[in-house]
Amino acid sequence: METRINLPQNEMPSAWYNALPDLPTPLAPQLDPQTHELLTPDKLSAIFPEALIEQEMSLKRFIEIPEQVKDIYRLFRPTPLVRAKRLEEAIGSKCRIYYKNESVSPSGSHKTNTSVPQVYYNKLEGVKRLATETGAGQWGTALSFACSMFDMKCTVYMVKVSYEQKPYRKILINAYGGEIFPSPSMQTNAGREMLAKDPDCKGSLGLAISEAVEDAATHDDTKYTLGSVLNHVLLHQSIVGLETEKQLQMAGEKPDYLIGCVGGGSNFGGLVLPFLPRKLAGENITFVAAEPKACPTLTRGSFRYDYGDMARLTPLMKMHTLGHAFMPAPIHAGGLRYHGDAPIVCNLMAEGLVDARAYYQGECFEAAQLFLKTEGFLPAPETSHAIRSAIQVAKEAKPGSCVVFLYSGHGMLDLASYDAYLRGDLSNYELPQDCIDQALMMCPTIAG
Repeated sequence: METRINLPQNEMPSAWYNALPDLPTPLAPQLDPQTHELLTPDKLSAIFPEALIEQEMSLKRFIEIPEQVKDIYRLFRPTPLVRAKRLEEAIGSKCRIYYKNESVSPSGSHKTNTSVPQVYYNKLEGVKRLATETGAGQWGTALSFACSMFDMKCTVYMVKVSYEQKPYRKILINAYGGEIFPSPSMQTNAGREMLAKDPDCKGSLGLAISEAVEDAATHDDTKYTLGSVLNHVLLHQSIVGLETEKQLQMAGEKPDYLIGCVGGGSNFGGLVLPFLPRKLAGENITFVAAEPKACPTLTRGSFRYDYGDMARLTPLMKMHTLGHAFMPAPIHAGGLRYHGDAPIVCNLMAEGLVDARAYYQGECFEAAQLFLKTEGFLPAPETSHAIRSAIQVAKEAKPGSCVVFLYSGHGMLDLASYDAYLRGDLSNYELPQDCIDQALMMCPTIAG
């Protein structure tokens, strides 16, 4: 039987799918972080190029992919959809399990799908340098790759605990020509203030975002980029779900479950959103979001307006949040340690259209080990959450169901995490409720 479904390169999608016009209820507007008034596009122009601001607010259902972006996409797209037959057999599944393999991109993850267009649109507007944050390093690697493709400078602020856990990320980012600093750093006011308060601070995505936004806002030749959360990021990632839809049709399948890990929502949104019109039309498709118990944004966070960063420089967005002041535990899935989630994903969660599940890192590494021994590939710690969830779903689902998960990235630069797992040094951590309550007290009180 065929276990690998390859979409011909000439059938790669030519336009991204925008979910905004199809949401059952309109997305709550972004607000100015200082005045709490409606955010106007001119307020974003200090850190984003006009083309991305336009995409952020667009109500066009499809947006054409520029030829220069498709040219770089063709280095690795379309990516394969694979039947995980050996995994099915290992768990005694009566369901069919497929995974969409985004690890074949040059940077090793799905993040390249948005780094390439973001760099392209900045280049068109004469930007010389891009500043960004990264958690586990997937986004920083993807951005440095894209900048190398368009001959632009790249500065990455990497959450310090991940910077220390994953030294080879720094080497790869440097090899692409980017510069990288552990966050909190001495490069920005936000970083210096945190280090003055806590010299041993291990950082957070919220803090790294503050540093990158400050960097961009204080340098005329620099703009800011974000690898998740925002509408235009999920737009670019929709190529994943659009390809998956075509590949499932080639295999004669209709998905019953679509599963992705969730930190900020980019890979999960990219997989499931193109299927939203079908779900709203009555097809029985379950969207499953897998997250860590150490950072349970969707499962235990509050749905409210909050800042996207610790220094309160970013727009206020209505999302599920643990509070922008939240300082996560140093679990190894660094890309899933963000306090908030994409407003689009949270909107669907609030509508009851997303099934969110939280897992301990130990059980996710066990699932990753099983995947490695059956399918042969080493998953990123973030991806292991989707694998753990897919195994659980396949065991619970009606026999004959079709389960599809997103293999968002490989773990070849996360070997220190696996070393800790194999030594038995990983601990299971569940975020205490009082930590959530304390962080939420710092959120602004805004009606709506």
